[in-house]
Amino acid sequence: MVVVSILTLLALGLAASIILAVASRIFYVREDPRVEAVVEALPGANCGGCGFAGCEGYATAVVNDPAIPANKCCAGGAETSIAVGELTGKTVAEAEPLYALRRCDKLSGKVAPRYEYQGMPSCAAAALMRGGTDVCVYSCLGFGDCVQACPFGAMQVRDGLVRVEPGKCTGCGVCVSVCPRGVLELAPQRARVAVYCNTRDKLRAVMDVCNVGCIKCGKCIKACPARAVRLEDDRIVIDQLQCLSYGPICEQACVSACPRHIFRDTRAAGALETASGTGQDAGNAVRVAAPATARAPEQNAAQPQIYG
Repeated sequence: MVVVSILTLLALGLAASIILAVASRIFYVREDPRVEAVVEALPGANCGGCGFAGCEGYATAVVNDPAIPANKCCAGGAETSIAVGELTGKTVAEAEPLYALRRCDKLSGKVAPRYEYQGMPSCAAAALMRGGTDVCVYSCLGFGDCVQACPFGAMQVRDGLVRVEPGKCTGCGVCVSVCPRGVLELAPQRARVAVYCNTRDKLRAVMDVCNVGCIKCGKCIKACPARAVRLEDDRIVIDQLQCLSYGPICEQACVSACPRHIFRDTRAAGALETASGTGQDAGNAVRVAAPATARAPEQNAAQPQIYG
């Protein structure tokens, strides 16, 4: 009986191995060697800035889909795009280098805290607690969800405000997707002007909480000769490509027209940053003269403690 059992098991094992060998031949999928070559040419950051799950996903798509361009890797830059183009036989168009812009300068605005938060150090968690920790419900919360998400170490939090290092930022957009308040957005690195306010409120509702917040007066829209400034979803935005196409002949008319100083010359800010060597981002290298601290809803009242 023992011998019969052993022989039976050997027969079953042999039959299973034969079936697996035949199945592997029938269902074998030949992989394009160019996919592996493209994967090796990519930086391997797997940041998702190309719109795919990772470098291998993009490599498979760019090799097999003629509609996928070779310049989608923002982390690798021009050299990687050229390498991918050579491997796939595609023409490489020049991509617009981007960086993450923080649309908030609550330090210049002297935005007051709403309460003392003692919960999980997370922007997503704090945003759920009574509208966030600041009296401005559109401000940067400064707990660093974006810092943890950034695969390139291009962000850090100082003085309760996230700072972006343009030299390290690749414009992958991961930080933009994790910010619960939409404070971060992608902007061209060659942009001349940027808006440093994220509020969707207007007039008195803004002036009560921030000294430099956008009050939606519309002066910037009227002053822009390129018609690149507009009010979109209750927030002032700049069509950067239209602005750049018009050229510097406007002499940054929107910057001069803004009474709240939220329109700022990013090139001048970058020059200040380089000269000072502070390592601060452009949005905070420029400081505007502001009146007394914007008042919180309940002045001279003890701040309640919120646990989350």
